[in-house]
Amino acid sequence: MKEIILIIRPEKLEVLKSILDEKNCGGMTISTVMGCGTQKGTVEGVNEIKGFKTTINLLPKVRVEVVVEDSKVEQIILDVREKVATGHVGDGKIFIRNIEEAIRIRTGERGEKAL
Repeated sequence: MKEIILIIRPEKLEVLKSILDEKNCGGMTISTVMGCGTQKGTVEGVNEIKGFKTTINLLPKVRVEVVVEDSKVEQIILDVREKVATGHVGDGKIFIRNIEEAIRIRTGERGEKAL
């Protein structure tokens, strides 16, 4: 099993949800986050207490976490690249981690059955 963490533009969330639904992903966790990457979106302001300028390079993003069977990972990546990418800086990132075990609390099912 793999955990896929996707950091995407907020306006692409519905597209991503439909991709994951097509792949019969059992569930997902979605968070609103702030972050920056190579796009370095900046907002300048003055810190009135100390009187110096600060740069806050954080942009709104959405973090989607899903755990899937190993066999689904590559197709999800391909679909995300095809349907979520705009071709502009700031489209986001995909991170993939190994998951050692999954357990459904209600039933005690383990492994892929728990997904």
